Amino acid sequence: MNSKMNAHLKCLAQATAIALLWKVSATSAHEGMWMPGQIAEVGAAMREDGLQLDPAQLRRLDTGPLNAIVSLGGCSASFVSPQGLVATNHHCVFGSIQYNSKEGQDYLTNGFLAKSLGDELPAEPGSRIYVIEDIRDVTADMLKGVSDKLNGFARYQQLDTNRKALIAACEGQPNRRCDVGSYYGGASYYLQQKLEIQDVRLVYAPALGIGNFGGETDNWMWPRHTGDFGFYRAYVAPDGSSRPYARDNVPYGPKSWLRIASKGVQEGDFVMVAGFPGATNRFLTADEVRFNFADYEPLLQRLLSDYAAQINQATAGNREAQIRYAAILRGVENYKKKLAGDLAGADAIGLDARKAIEEKAFCDWVADDPARQARYGAAIRELDAMVAENSRASLKGLRQALLNRAQILSSARTLYRWAKEHEKPDEDRESGFQDRDRNETVDQLTQIELRYLPDIDRKLFEAALDEYRRLDAKDRDTAFETALDQIGLDRVYAETKLADTATRLGWLGKPATAFEASDDPFIKLAVALYPGDIAAERAKKDRAGRTQAPRATYMQGLRAYRQAIDQPVYPDANGSLRLTWGKITGRTRDGQIWMPFTTAEGLLAKHTGRGEFDAPDGVVAAIRAKDYGPYVAPALGTLPVDFMSTVDITNGNSGSATLNGRGEFVGLAFDGTLEGVISDWAPDADRNRSIHVDSRFMIWTMDKIDGAGRLLKEMGVRRAPRS
Repeated sequence: MNSKMNAHLKCLAQATAIALLWKVSATSAHEGMWMPGQIAEVGAAMREDGLQLDPAQLRRLDTGPLNAIVSLGGCSASFVSPQGLVATNHHCVFGSIQYNSKEGQDYLTNGFLAKSLGDELPAEPGSRIYVIEDIRDVTADMLKGVSDKLNGFARYQQLDTNRKALIAACEGQPNRRCDVGSYYGGASYYLQQKLEIQDVRLVYAPALGIGNFGGETDNWMWPRHTGDFGFYRAYVAPDGSSRPYARDNVPYGPKSWLRIASKGVQEGDFVMVAGFPGATNRFLTADEVRFNFADYEPLLQRLLSDYAAQINQATAGNREAQIRYAAILRGVENYKKKLAGDLAGADAIGLDARKAIEEKAFCDWVADDPARQARYGAAIRELDAMVAENSRASLKGLRQALLNRAQILSSARTLYRWAKEHEKPDEDRESGFQDRDRNETVDQLTQIELRYLPDIDRKLFEAALDEYRRLDAKDRDTAFETALDQIGLDRVYAETKLADTATRLGWLGKPATAFEASDDPFIKLAVALYPGDIAAERAKKDRAGRTQAPRATYMQGLRAYRQAIDQPVYPDANGSLRLTWGKITGRTRDGQIWMPFTTAEGLLAKHTGRGEFDAPDGVVAAIRAKDYGPYVAPALGTLPVDFMSTVDITNGNSGSATLNGRGEFVGLAFDGTLEGVISDWAPDADRNRSIHVDSRFMIWTMDKIDGAGRLLKEMGVRRAPRS
């Protein structure tokens, strides 16, 4: 047998092995975060697994259940009443709980329940509810004027110009927020149109001993006993238009809302999740994966671990400081633990070898055919070269970004950049600094007022500077360091006026010359940093432009290859609406059996009355009395708390509605397991599990513990009779 035949048979064997691996994975792990327009490809499989709706209904954004699914701009959520009541996770409303808390009014610990519409509190600045209306293919419009003749920076600029034009046309409609997302490495582009609701109010959040029971100890773990849920409400002007908070605003009336299932789920049931997953990395190259796990994530995980320790040390014994920095700390701790799971998972599944085998099979398939080699071969080589360049830059960027841990410095940089950008016509301004971004910028600048204390910020900034100075001198900003040395940290914090919210907001709209003439120390630092910021940004855009062309071609080839081995391809998550499904099932590990449900008795067994395992007295008493009403799961004989499924989710899916086969609300997705987070990079059928809070525990808490009968009635839930 000649060498070409040997290579051909080897390629076929590899392709067949990978195809079989995928088929097993897809069957057992229900892999895929599918766009609504792709449901035709997987609808039959969903019906086979237990979907009772017509799959075609899941492609429509003008009717339920999908038009009841909303984005919070970082979490997912859903309408659950005709009066704009929105269900999401406790950790997704945590920032608003913190923002409204203070000593003597500790909603973080005690929870919050509005007794009436008039008692509902404005959510933290920047809170939005986005109602999905349309997703359409704009690839042709995005690629107008884009050609191989353009260098990297020019290619980026052309794509950016096209993107801004599409967004501007879409947002010509009132109260709309639009974005254009890249799919398959820039081979395709889709525009997502959403109604933007600006008046968001906190309605209800259970006590911390429910909403975050188990704290960081139980985070990403199983068994879990956390009631991770909370409620917002969407408000609009009396004429139905979207506007910021006003006393005479009224609850928004959604076109549809999810019905709460009258019958709960049990082991083996079909469930699906609709939401806005943020980012996965399943189609990166083997070199990118290798770099991420050898260099990037270990450094990031260490930086976050240090940051969490610094916050804890700086706020120790100071309850006001702990409240102010609670949301920041929780985000840091959550992500650094997730990264630890990533690193362990990559070793456990042999990710480097797995990616290498998959990539070699694809490359062999390309090399085996002259036409494929001509079409894709050069792009593979060009992408490999760009990966090495991008990797070097990303490590520098991690430490350079640490300067923004000084919150007032970060604000000053935003304000000065705003002034510089507003010297240009709106269409030429950088994204994030256009007129459309003004309200969000105001909210961003306002948020600081209840998340900042100068003495704490200084300690965190000093630690950040120590880390920043580990960079090679050529990668540090000489103008910034010179300015900082001249001013000194004592004066930076003593003399700035930007810590005052009104003063800070007053700078928005001032000309750049006013900044350049200012004596405020943080403004002087921002002005010093600006030239370096612009140079670094231009270099990043050039790399992005030079990466887009080979990446898009590479992904076109990868899709063609996978179609050749009968493997449908969904795009990586990118914050757009996706649908995924699975089954409620546990997991067997070495020496352990994970049951698919946790129960109230398990919560009580964990309760210590201290720290992270301190359930409210009412919860403890009700569980001891077995006062569960009609919320008992028949198969369990008790009250369920959380359940586990094979649904494929990631960051951004927090707060996503979990639906049964009829499209009814049965819970909220809120977490995964530490062993399964590696699925962001490579799905693994055995390891991947998602965790959901059971709707029966939510309703029991609202009814029996917190007396939220007003909300239950609004949601159409029949309450248990009082014992």
